[in-house]
Amino acid sequence: MNKEIKSLAVKNMVCNRCIKVISDELKNNGFKIESIELGKISFRDFISVEDRKKIEKILKKEGFELLEDRESKIINKIKTLIIDHVHYGREKPYHQNFSDFLSSNIGIEYSGISKLFSIIEGRTIENYIIEQKIERTKELLVYNELSLSEISYDLGYSSPQHLSRQFKQVTGMTPTIFKKIGSRKKLDTI
Repeated sequence: MNKEIKSLAVKNMVCNRCIKVISDELKNNGFKIESIELGKISFRDFISVEDRKKIEKILKKEGFELLEDRESKIINKIKTLIIDHVHYGREKPYHQNFSDFLSSNIGIEYSGISKLFSIIEGRTIENYIIEQKIERTKELLVYNELSLSEISYDLGYSSPQHLSRQFKQVTGMTPTIFKKIGSRKKLDTI
């Protein structure tokens, strides 16, 4: 029996450029897309097993993968929520702490998703958030549009000094030195 679906979960889809690349490639191959968001493609029509294989090949060529199992989908959802929040400013409710925000969006107690994330990723959710905040800081430093104080405020740090300490801990250099050098990792490799 052919199992047909209307949406697929995608790994490594972390930015608007990823969405555009996937959208263009799938449209060029005749697929009718309902919507694409970070980590998920929804199609207008059901996708057959044969079409799914073709989509998988297209995605793999562009550096993406389909997510199959429940755990991988949960990890992808966690990463997407964090990236949306840190890089694109999609806000969580002001009164809600981040662990409650993740739990409510995923539908699993935070202790469960935290443990799963640590087992599969080999790092904590908190470390992943810090890595994303440091990457966002690097991006903003390279753009040279905001001061370190403004960046620290935007990213929810208690002070610019806290951000500077964490930045140096992660990168091995101060924000000032980084600004002079100006190199960054690709977002999808983090």
